[in-house]
Amino acid sequence: MSSTILRTPDAWWVRTPAGAARIDTDATTTGGLLAEHEEIEAARASTETVDPATLDLVSPVTARCRVVAQMTNFVSHVKDSGLDPDTVPLTFFRKSSGSVSGPSSDIIRPHHVRYLDYEVEIGLVIGRELQVGTQVTADNWASFVAGLVVTNDISARDIQLPKTQFFESKSYPTFTPVGPLLVLLDDDELERFGDLRLRLWVNGELRQDSVVDDDMIYSPLEALQALSRFQRLDPGDLLLTGTPAGTALSAPPKPVEIIAALLPPALKWKLFFQRQAQNPKYLKHGDVLEAAIGTDDGAIDLGRQRTVVRTA
Repeated sequence: MSSTILRTPDAWWVRTPAGAARIDTDATTTGGLLAEHEEIEAARASTETVDPATLDLVSPVTARCRVVAQMTNFVSHVKDSGLDPDTVPLTFFRKSSGSVSGPSSDIIRPHHVRYLDYEVEIGLVIGRELQVGTQVTADNWASFVAGLVVTNDISARDIQLPKTQFFESKSYPTFTPVGPLLVLLDDDELERFGDLRLRLWVNGELRQDSVVDDDMIYSPLEALQALSRFQRLDPGDLLLTGTPAGTALSAPPKPVEIIAALLPPALKWKLFFQRQAQNPKYLKHGDVLEAAIGTDDGAIDLGRQRTVVRTA
């Protein structure tokens, strides 16, 4: 049975039918809280609750932690990027945990960034230690996942593309909004991972809308199997699992791409971003982003985050 965790600057909470009950814990990290099963269960049974709407929620995933992300992991996004879903490899990159921010925190666009983009993603919160060399199987993969969160992989495209630099372009402070909820799921509930729908709106316009089973290429099982070959993960670490089509960035038409490939890199990117300057979908000061993930029947609901873009 799932438990829904909320975090405020000074406390952890669990949602109950009557409201939000404070968890009696000294845990200061997500990993520390995940070890306190009895305290979470005691709070679930508490009659002393508050209205969750009155809580000033921050990210339920605490820094410092590892933030690992899957790249081009949805068929629709791969095609939108001008690639072949049948040949795209399982690929990872890292983000700084300093990029983690809350579900209602402003997204701060650095002055030098012109092309700011969004990517709604399901975040897997690791629940137990995954050492390098661990055998991850279809029978045990869910035991490594404590729960799920809504995340938004904010990206500075004019840093990412010319430099082929994912770490910098995606690691500025506030570039990984997380939450509002950390939904702890048991193994049976995680079997419904494929039913999750990802949606993202900009100023009320639906930009991204996709169901995992219809679109995701590499499953959490495959991702964890690959990571177990080289990357240790600990409780409280965060794995972002990719985004569907609908981001501001999309590949140029094929003839343009072929011609551009013949140009010197500096000229190629200059012309590319001259074209992108006509694209109104990149984020601007004052834009309001909303992201939500859940099953269509409401059985699993990771909540809805709302953030506003501000220029530094």
